[in-house]
Amino acid sequence: MVEKILSLDRKLFVYLNGLGSESFDGLWLMITKQTSWIPLFIVILYIIFKKIGAKQTLILLLFVALLVTFTDQVANLFKNGFQRLRPCSEPDLKNSIRIVKSSATFSFVSGHATNSMGITTLLYLIFKNHFKYFGFLFLWPLIFAYSRIYLGLHYPLDIIGGYILGWVSGFMMFKIYQAAQIKYFPQ
Repeated sequence: MVEKILSLDRKLFVYLNGLGSESFDGLWLMITKQTSWIPLFIVILYIIFKKIGAKQTLILLLFVALLVTFTDQVANLFKNGFQRLRPCSEPDLKNSIRIVKSSATFSFVSGHATNSMGITTLLYLIFKNHFKYFGFLFLWPLIFAYSRIYLGLHYPLDIIGGYILGWVSGFMMFKIYQAAQIKYFPQ
């Protein structure tokens, strides 16, 4: 059963990765860099600041930093525990895929998917009742994580596993944030 799932995962990766084109490689290399998203982060931070003020925004940033630290470390534990080779490092795949970027680290789970889904989940749960279209924020982890498949760095299951881990982590941090708000930071 596991072999069949991994085989389907591999086939889906080869298909999705094969959709790429050299003319778009630069775009996807830019998309995969966290720093490329700074303008989006600044806009979101500004919107949040206008809604909840400076003190609450700083408290929220602390929780986001804790979440990123947690998801980063847990994703690395998964990677080192499963030790799944990245597609770009897989000898059987090297000649049949587009490798735009390489990495020697392990693949499962995607840290990009874990971090972006964790942050998005936390922010969505906090602000879903304050902003009408805040759900569109989930486009960020979708685009961000797809870049990893495009570049040859992750299988789809790495992304899905990262999304699940990120969602669970974001939800847990939301619960901790709620409890802390009630006990330590009442508005």
